[in-house]
Amino acid sequence: MSNLTTIVAEPWDDWGLIDSGGGWKFERYGPIRVVRPEPQAMWAPAQSNWDPDATFMPGSDEDGGGRWQQHREVPRDWPLARGKVRFHASLTPFRHLGFFPDMAPQWDLMRERSADADVMNLFGYTGVGTLLLSEAGAKLVHVDASKKSVEGGRRNAELSGMSDRPIRWIVDDAAKFTAREVRRGRRYDGILLDPPKFGRGPEGEVWRLEEHLAPLLADCVNLLDAESRFLVLTVYAVRMSALAIGELLRQLTAHLGGEVECGEMAVREEARGLLLPTAIFARWAKS
Repeated sequence: MSNLTTIVAEPWDDWGLIDSGGGWKFERYGPIRVVRPEPQAMWAPAQSNWDPDATFMPGSDEDGGGRWQQHREVPRDWPLARGKVRFHASLTPFRHLGFFPDMAPQWDLMRERSADADVMNLFGYTGVGTLLLSEAGAKLVHVDASKKSVEGGRRNAELSGMSDRPIRWIVDDAAKFTAREVRRGRRYDGILLDPPKFGRGPEGEVWRLEEHLAPLLADCVNLLDAESRFLVLTVYAVRMSALAIGELLRQLTAHLGGEVECGEMAVREEARGLLLPTAIFARWAKS
């Protein structure tokens, strides 16, 4: 495997990257405009008159610490939508807005394969991906170690009018839950996982991406079979190579057929159309 693919998230009605440069990015989330640090925006911005509602000021550590500075009053949360799915955005302490818009092309690929599918979403966070796949016809198992995140997913389901959809909302350690599913002999048509660089489970379980990703991915593949449709892995740790996770996934899924691709995820800036890289990915899918 040597070819890398770039998957681009285009702007939509409720989200867009307006401009970027000088180590920052300027985005719109519905009616709210925010500025956040972005080390990969090494170029000069297109505009000099950014006027955000809030700016995230980073702390001195490298783990995402910092605080939001509001230039105008921003609601505690506000509704956004992608298609028929509605969800809340908010200024979180982790510098993001409660969901990851660069996932849109991955959501679209999985939605095409989600009709009557059994899908597991690991590290599912506030459930935007879960709801989009459910709306496309999938039955979901949504797993996150954070009770607050799972409660946020339920709130988003209620906002979307999807509280009665076949979704199991589970607060659990992703690796432990997946290992139990293997022992139970479960199978899935699709799996989405978006693991953090570092995290803790509900009982203090420690997650380290470089140490724990390979065994977790092996367990995930054990939940797939020749009739399964996709596995999508996204990684926001820049020290890991897309080629490495692509080769790992290729070897693990060789017996299933299908295709593996890997590469970078990016978002398109509205000001100039340039691409701002955000993450790496590897995915296996049946056409």
